[in-house]
Order: sequence, then structure tokens, then C-alpha cells
Amino acid sequence: MDYVNLGRTGLKVSRLALGCMTYGVPDRGSHEWTLDEEQSRPVIRHALEAGINFFDTANSYSDGTSEEIVGRALRDFARREEVVIATKVYFPQGKGPNQRGLSRKALMAEIDNSLRRLGTDYVDLYQIHRWDYGTPIEETLEALHDIVKAGKARYIGASSMYAWQFAKALYTAERHGWTRFATMQNQLNLINREEEREMLPLCAAEGIGVIPWSPMARGRLTRDWAEASKRSDTDLVAKEMYTATEASDRLVAERVKQVAEARGIPRAQVALAWVLQKSVVTAPIIGAAKFSHVDDAVQALKVRLTKEELALLESAYVPHPVAGFS
Repeated sequence: MDYVNLGRTGLKVSRLALGCMTYGVPDRGSHEWTLDEEQSRPVIRHALEAGINFFDTANSYSDGTSEEIVGRALRDFARREEVVIATKVYFPQGKGPNQRGLSRKALMAEIDNSLRRLGTDYVDLYQIHRWDYGTPIEETLEALHDIVKAGKARYIGASSMYAWQFAKALYTAERHGWTRFATMQNQLNLINREEEREMLPLCAAEGIGVIPWSPMARGRLTRDWAEASKRSDTDLVAKEMYTATEASDRLVAERVKQVAEARGIPRAQVALAWVLQKSVVTAPIIGAAKFSHVDDAVQALKVRLTKEELALLESAYVPHPVAGFS
């Protein structure tokens, strides 16, 4: 496993992050395809044994049970100083009007709730899951700064938003002397490359660590297009994001298959290798429900696509509508 600095920080993270949306009580929240605790623990342990030290979850995943499962597993399988724990905040945590968003009240409550569920005194990376149009960015940034100064988070990050919003947040933090976002977690894969237009150049210019979600397009790049899984059948977010561009996306997936077959490797390795070859990318966030998912991701670190392969993979792409920002 390779380890790199997370953006401009001195924090060392593995070149792969384990996305923990996969782990949670299936009948809690909206992700009925998740693995329960008994099924999750061996996969989390396998990721640790493979050298992954970076784990990303959120307070909203499976009604908080993802944080609970991941927290218990990491306490049992690793020392706290050996792992980098990231979580996120924004989505509703109850029916009350203040149990959501990025107000000072919500942030101060939710960091404590996440720490309790994770069973730790601090998180290494605390991320805003989305942009909150109902709260001034100054209020959010000052509260996040106070959370860092209180020792409850080491660094802060952001997730899917428009580049102008992220630029505004970076400028505002610097203007007030508040803690600056160190990372951007956004969607990047071969069938959704819209972040290449503005967000990735902004992150490169500002020294932001990029930790993309869905690098294999929720499995669409790893199997035949018509092949279904429990997640593909029940993941409403994926249906919303990819249905409108299915014809062109399917062609890109066929190109992934073509390159993989020519190399004699799984398609997942090709799809992930493409993301890893982006110089601005720090650590793609992989989902893993099986040991083989972790193993394929680790092997992808060794795959270097040629110029000809890159051209083949990229030439079928068509522009996509904005998706995943809310």
C-alpha cells in the first residue's frame, strides 16, 4: 500500500479509502443493501490487513449504524493512532427543523453524536456532506473552526457542491483566519467526469486533497450492463444519476470491458486505475462488500493505463447533467 499526504496537510493516508456506506443495519435508513455487523467486520479487517488506513462514513448512513459498526470494528482491529476516520454531516437526523443542515446548533450536536457512535474522542476528517443553502457559510465555517479548536476534529473537508461555492468557502475561511477545508469528496468516474471542468482544476490550484466517491459508478463499470445486484435494484440515488445517460454510459462500460479483457484483469481494476491516474486525486473511496472488492482495488494501484487505452476509455463520454449535489 502507498501512503500520501492528504492535500496540503501532513496527514498520511492510504491511496485507497474504504467507503463505509456499505456497512449498516439494513432496515435502518434508506440503504437496504448494506451488510450487517457480522458481515461487515471481516471486510473491514481485510481492508486493514491490506494496508488501508482511511475509513469514510457519515452520520446519515443507515441511521447512524454505519458509524457504530465501523467504530467498533476499528477499536477491535487497530489502534486509534493507526487509522484515519472521516465522517460527514448535513442530512436530516430527525424530524426537528434543527436536526439537519450546517447551522452552528446542528454541527455542535452532530459532532458529539458521531463521536459517541464511533466510540472515539475525535475524528480525523469532519466533512460537510452538501452545501446548506439555508445557513450562511460564515456560520458553518466558524462552527467547524471551533470544532477543530476543541479537539473534536483534526481537519475539515467538503463534499459535492459547485466550484464557485467551494471557492467562496476557501476564501471566506482565509479572510477570517478560520480552519480551511483540506479535502473535496466529489463524484468522479468514467461515466461522470463533469468535475474535470472546474472543481478538479480548483482543487489542484488550491492544494486540496481529492477523495472521489463512486469511482466505479456504483458497480456499473465492473460488470455487464444488464447484470443486476441487490444494490443496483434498490439504490434510488444511482437510478436518478445514471438513467438519463444510459446509452452513452453503456458504451463507456463496454470500453472498460474491452481494455480489461485485453489485459486479462477485472474491469474494476481498469475503472479504478483511470481515477487513480488523475494527478489531483489523493484516494478514491471504494465500496467493498467482499474480500475480492478490496483485493481488486489494491491491485488497481499497480495498473498504469497507456495513452491509447485512456483515449479509448474517454472518447465515448458525453456531457452529463449535474447530479449528486443535493
